[in-house]
Amino acid sequence: MNYVFFGATKFSEEILTSLIKEGFKPSSIFTIAQEFKISYSEEKVKNYNFSDLGQIAEQLGVPCYLIDSGESGMKTIDYFDIIKNINPDVILVMGWYYMVPTKIRNLALYGAWGIHASLLPNYAGGAPLVWAIINGESKTGATLFQLGDGVDDGDIIDQVEVEIEHEDTIKEVYSKITLVSKKMLSNAFHNPDKIRFKKQDKDRIRVFPQRKPDDGELDLTKPAMELYNFIRAQSAPYPGAFIRTCDGKKIIIEKARIE
Repeated sequence: MNYVFFGATKFSEEILTSLIKEGFKPSSIFTIAQEFKISYSEEKVKNYNFSDLGQIAEQLGVPCYLIDSGESGMKTIDYFDIIKNINPDVILVMGWYYMVPTKIRNLALYGAWGIHASLLPNYAGGAPLVWAIINGESKTGATLFQLGDGVDDGDIIDQVEVEIEHEDTIKEVYSKITLVSKKMLSNAFHNPDKIRFKKQDKDRIRVFPQRKPDDGELDLTKPAMELYNFIRAQSAPYPGAFIRTCDGKKIIIEKARIE
C-alpha cells in the first residue's frame, strides 16, 4: 500500500509506528509544529499531545513537510504537485488539526482516511473522548472513515466500540482507542479490496466544539458526579481541570473520588 501520512500527535506516532512494523513504509510524512495557528484562535495554540514525526521520517529516509495555516506558512494545497507525483493509494490523516482540501484527497486511489475517536455520527468534531467522559458516557469507540467535505461526515470503513469504565481517565480511554485503531487500520491495509464504504446519516451527526485549556475551569456548584467526570476527562496528558485562587492562580485537580 503506497500511502502518505499526515500526523502531529502521540496517537499519530503510535499508528505510524504500528504500520511500519507491519512493513508499510510511508512515501512521505506531513506534520504540524507543536505551537501552531488555527482558525478558532487569534493566538497560536499548543498541541499537548505533540509528537515530532520528523525524527521518524529521518530514520526512514523519507521526506517530511511542515503544514502551517499562518499567513506565511506552507498550506496543504501548496504540496499538491508533490503528492500527485507520489500517486498514493491512500492519504492517512491521523491526529490532525486542519481540513484536507478535496483536491488533495482526490489524488489518492482510496481517498483520504481518518480515525475519529467516537462512534460516528455521534461526537463528531473536536475532543470527542473528552466530551464523552464529561457527559458520563459508558461507551465510545473508534471509527475509520473516508474524509469528506464536512466535519467527520465521510463514509465509514470500519468501527469498533470500547467501554468507558467508571475509574477510567482520559489516558486509559485514549489507550483503548489507540489499540483498536491499530487493528482496524491493519485489517484495511491488508485487505483493501474488501473495503465497503458505508455512508453516514448526516441528519444524525452531532458536532462538538474544540476545547481550550481555559475550558477546564471547574464549576463547584455542579453535582459530585459531574465534577468527577469533568476532572478525569481532562487529566494528564491534557492540561487538567482547575480552580482559581483569590489571586488568580490555577490549582490543577488531577484526580478525584466520590465518597
